[in-house]
Amino acid sequence: MSETESDCFGVVLIGRNEGDRLRLSLESVLRLTRRVVYSDSASSDGSADLARSVGAIVVELDASKPLNAARGRNAGFEALQENFPECRYVLFLDGDCRLVQDFPAKAIDFLNRHEKAAVACGRRFEAFPGASFYNRMADEEWNTPVGEAKACGGDSMVRADALKEIGGFDSELMASEEPEMAARLRARGWQIWRIDAEMSEHDAAIHHFGQWWRRTLRSGYGYAQAWRRTQTLPQPINGRILASAFFWVFGVPVGVLALALMLGRSAVLLLIPLIYAVQVLRIALRRGLTSYGLRTSAMLMLAKYAEAAGATRFFLERRPGHSIGYKTS
Repeated sequence: MSETESDCFGVVLIGRNEGDRLRLSLESVLRLTRRVVYSDSASSDGSADLARSVGAIVVELDASKPLNAARGRNAGFEALQENFPECRYVLFLDGDCRLVQDFPAKAIDFLNRHEKAAVACGRRFEAFPGASFYNRMADEEWNTPVGEAKACGGDSMVRADALKEIGGFDSELMASEEPEMAARLRARGWQIWRIDAEMSEHDAAIHHFGQWWRRTLRSGYGYAQAWRRTQTLPQPINGRILASAFFWVFGVPVGVLALALMLGRSAVLLLIPLIYAVQVLRIALRRGLTSYGLRTSAMLMLAKYAEAAGATRFFLERRPGHSIGYKTS
């Protein structure tokens, strides 16, 4: 990266009890720039002290208020603008990710050539996809299509002026904060792009079903939050995701139960597992009829229950709580 390119961007890292993952993340960005802010969500493992020791500016969030990624990114961006107002671009990176060294130059070059582009993200990939079934699923989740997109993930290069124009992230969102931010950018005429470049190495560290369930529960909560927040925009988000979750969790059983009562035959209830089995098979046919493909398809159907539970929790809560964690350091 040239001196001119390194002078025009800064980095905002966010994390909570990421342990050694944070050290690796900090090392990867400090090789390219000293304009680094670490926003810490009340870690108890010394993360804030670690970041200070290597020269990063540290923002520690007040734990008396809900902790979430959006709030951390906003606080970090504010500190970056205060300390390095010359930064025209900000690279957001999660504290469990290592930056691919040539990504910032590629992203900045793309944004410089596309004046309507507010965000450029690349391929996030798992560091240890073979460590668990859940890590492998996460690696596939990150592999989004190249080209103009509706949303980005947690790691991305963002045009600072565009982010300031929309007021940053919605700090009350537990999850789905990036798609919601992207929806507001698109409503202002900005574009979101996934460029053909490796961006960051992620360590999902999901080794147990309970971790996967909590992560998916959090996603469902965030889907519902972001859906409600974007109702006034030209293109609200997450409506289809929520409709699908509620259809499979509530619509199918209730519909079959109503049919069984109407016909007076309890055997009709056997249609419920049959319908689910057929849907799993349909998904598996698209992914490949392997043992992994079948298991993944079954998990995608099971995810509907976690998403519906998370969304229901949001609709029933009077005020948002802290983000639902799923990892250990």
